[in-house]
Amino acid sequence: MATSPDTIDFILDQLSSLPRVAARKMFGEYALYVGDGVAALVCDDTLFVKITEEGKEFVGERYMEGFAYPGAKASMQIESEYLEDREWLVELMSITSEHLPPPKPKKPRRDPSTREKKTIPKTPKKK
Repeated sequence: MATSPDTIDFILDQLSSLPRVAARKMFGEYALYVGDGVAALVCDDTLFVKITEEGKEFVGERYMEGFAYPGAKASMQIESEYLEDREWLVELMSITSEHLPPPKPKKPRRDPSTREKKTIPKTPKKK
């Protein structure tokens, strides 16, 4: 089941006091950006926050480990009742984004006009 746009709108509204918060739709679900990096995923209307030691310390018992999708790394699965607590959610996302490693630099795109064209040698026709 895909995440509802209403869920994303609600979470973004709850986090509106954080600078540079955005969501990007990916495969029917959403990546939640805080600053330059992905701090959480929203899948099946559930918030999965990336695990940091500082975030785990802040959250304490208020989460369980979950997986946003099959094969994903474990995340802090935040129950919907905690999404209502705006100050708590903002603090969690702020702590998480501060302690995530910086995103890997993107590889520059090659200019297609500078790409070498491969030529396949022609084989002689049989007579």
